Amino acid sequence: MDPKTDALTGGFAEPVFHAQSVFRMLMDGMARPGTVSSILPEVEPPAPLGMAAGALALTLCDHDTPVWMTPGLAKSAVGEWLRFHTGAPLTREKAEARFAFAEANAPLSSFGLFSTGTQEYPDRSTTLILEVAALDKGRALTLTGPGIKDRATIAPLGLPETFLRQWAENRSLFPRGIDLVLTSGRQMLCLPRTCQIMAREI
Repeated sequence: MDPKTDALTGGFAEPVFHAQSVFRMLMDGMARPGTVSSILPEVEPPAPLGMAAGALALTLCDHDTPVWMTPGLAKSAVGEWLRFHTGAPLTREKAEARFAFAEANAPLSSFGLFSTGTQEYPDRSTTLILEVAALDKGRALTLTGPGIKDRATIAPLGLPETFLRQWAENRSLFPRGIDLVLTSGRQMLCLPRTCQIMAREI
């Protein structure tokens, strides 16, 4: 399909209703870290952006939210799709981004290059939406923290090799720091900065 045609199609059929639905799911996910949810509204973003990541983009982004995306996404029709459906400006500077998107297997050197907010306004940070190969076929990780009773286990497949170190550095900045949403196809799980993530002991 023509990339310009890709940019014009694949949005929400009922933008307000569907965006509200996805936003509620996101808020529930942030309140219950590690819970896997499935996006219900149909959305077809251009490859390589996944369905859940595309639904989050349509829900969260607008003309006031600068968006950063990996070079792989930026070279695709995703940027035009996002601009057409949301009006969100794209930025090459990670620290300027309100939201950031990365496709599966995209290299991410450091979460610290994104905006981590300030002590006075910690909410002025970047939320990173990271696509992975799967949410249930990888190395088991243990979550603890607010919203988690005792502990929870997740097993995303395709996280960066340095993920645990990067996350520990991110969490040490609290109340500053990024929030992370992992997506795979139609599914997503949320990892707010309050989570402690460790390799599960065998």
